[in-house]
Amino acid sequence: MVQKYMATLKQIEANRLNALKSTGPKTPEGKAAVRMNALRHGLRARTVVLPGENSEEFHQLCDDLEAEWNPQSTTEQFYVEQMAVSQWKLTRIEVAEKSITMQEAAAKIQIPLLDRLWQSQCRLERSYARAQRELERLQKSRRPVDPPEVDDSDKPRPRAGSGAKTAMMDRCSNLLRWRNCSRVAISIRRS
Repeated sequence: MVQKYMATLKQIEANRLNALKSTGPKTPEGKAAVRMNALRHGLRARTVVLPGENSEEFHQLCDDLEAEWNPQSTTEQFYVEQMAVSQWKLTRIEVAEKSITMQEAAAKIQIPLLDRLWQSQCRLERSYARAQRELERLQKSRRPVDPPEVDDSDKPRPRAGSGAKTAMMDRCSNLLRWRNCSRVAISIRRS
């Protein structure tokens, strides 16, 4: 029978005093040195660019997305940044996935790791797509609704009563185009 010994009051007091002495680093240099101690994969890291990654590449990605989407408001800027972070972390996942598959560990270890990576990948892809959709919606809402009017006074106007003929000709030409496409598709399937 295994007996469990309780700590004595003297031991408990000694532990309390020792805990007060050890409260972690105090200087900025010490805090910077231990800042990333618990970092394993960086998928949930508060900082976007991890040690060992090139911050210039991340800033270039941000600049490229800003140039492409041209955000005009703080909200649009937020969505562009969300897209940049998601894309950056997706790249990190690809590197981690490659690293896991290159290791000679048992499948019992690799499969759960890969499963978590793929879940994170799906979350990040949804995050990117959601930010892109919202950004497109915002940008579409700030565009002018009415297209500029085109001056077509110099173009000939159709004669009265020719509307039915034109509509009939349009339907016929569409039907002919469809028939030609289906014939081409049938001949491709046969060959």
